Amino acid sequence: MKIPFVEPVICLSVFAVTLNSPLTTQYVYRRIWEETGNYSIALESNTSECAKNKSSPIFAFQEEVQKKVSLFNLEMDISGLIPGLVSTFVFLSHSDHGGRKFPLILSSVGALANSAWLCLLSYFALPIQLLIASTFIGALFGNYTTFLGASFAYIVDQCKEKKQRTIRIAIIDFLFGVVSGLTGLSSGYFIRGLGFVWSFLIVTVALFVNLIYILLFLEDSMKESSSQNISVSWTETFKNLFHTYMLFKNASGEQRSLCCLLLFTMITYFFVTIGVSPIFVLYELDSPLCWDEVLIGYGSALGSVTFFSSFLGIWLFSYCMEDIHMAFIGTFTTMVGMAMTAFARTTLMMFLVRLPFLFTVMPLSVLRSMISKVVHSTEQGTMFACLAFLETLGGITAVSTFNGIYSATVAWCKGFVFLLSAVLLLIPAISLCVIKYVSRNTGSYVLLIQEESSEDTSDR
Repeated sequence: MKIPFVEPVICLSVFAVTLNSPLTTQYVYRRIWEETGNYSIALESNTSECAKNKSSPIFAFQEEVQKKVSLFNLEMDISGLIPGLVSTFVFLSHSDHGGRKFPLILSSVGALANSAWLCLLSYFALPIQLLIASTFIGALFGNYTTFLGASFAYIVDQCKEKKQRTIRIAIIDFLFGVVSGLTGLSSGYFIRGLGFVWSFLIVTVALFVNLIYILLFLEDSMKESSSQNISVSWTETFKNLFHTYMLFKNASGEQRSLCCLLLFTMITYFFVTIGVSPIFVLYELDSPLCWDEVLIGYGSALGSVTFFSSFLGIWLFSYCMEDIHMAFIGTFTTMVGMAMTAFARTTLMMFLVRLPFLFTVMPLSVLRSMISKVVHSTEQGTMFACLAFLETLGGITAVSTFNGIYSATVAWCKGFVFLLSAVLLLIPAISLCVIKYVSRNTGSYVLLIQEESSEDTSDR
């Protein structure tokens, strides 16, 4: 019996990724700490190995560890950049002919292999440089962006009515926030109670169950796909790689300008928020905060609440304001949160700075919705592939860039990277102003929505 619901797949994947991310960062941090110094960090310790006094000999040592960890993360991200870009675009383009399960299966296999390798790496204490190779190989099978792109395309295939599609996507946002929040909250207890090996094993088991569900139980959303279509789809896929160019070429001048502006705004906002997110763990591990794994788990859980709060914000604000105004609110509050984080010096302050981040996800959801409204219904699949490609490129480039900046500035100003993020968020804010001006003077955005709505009405 086949099940036409991709939600369980997303939940298991979110659990695995949310647990695996802080696990990997803290494992690398401990390994580099132990390899740089002459002693190890006890997992059962309730205190963080961290010196708050700058005159302490260990203070300079931990600054060196911070630099090495940041540079190592940079190397891992760069190793997965090119294969991740190619696999994401090719697999999602292929899914238009071969079905959505294909990229779901491949990206799940890559994640499972990478998690299993982390188990072996931590159990046998193998050189952590092997993580760079495993990241490269895993990216050949796709990454998390590939998985999410295929999942959303799966939902779009099933939902013919826009209201139904909105509800399904809203449910995904809600589940994403709940699962990632609970997982982040418990991640510190996983490390303290089970250690890294068993924690990585739990992630591996979750990904294995996920893969079994996709292979045996998940129904393919494209039932009309035949074996003949699948056999020739690879040739068609590479021919259609240039369809994204045609998407913009065949559009009107106003539609093309508006679409490019929306894409630019979304990617620049995505670049800043995704790039700075891994720095939070390093910032919390370092002085003067010196958080342990449990506090990091609490912080991760509070950060995950933004998915749920952003969903509530969209639901409430949609009754009294336009989409673009919701994007303004999310961008401005995130900017405030970044600036506050740069000056957070106590645990209480670090928890309080999570409040301005409550609407951080809102601009991404709203901009994605706005983009879908200026693209024809027959070109939605191409736009999903384009967005996934840009998110992969922007995400990996952003994380690599911000890790490099943090490594270069941590010695003289730990909060510089957050101040820089606040300044960079002015770019999408200004871009939103331009979009507002263009749509007000040309009326193109409203016109396109009306045309799309009239087409849907005539189809019914």
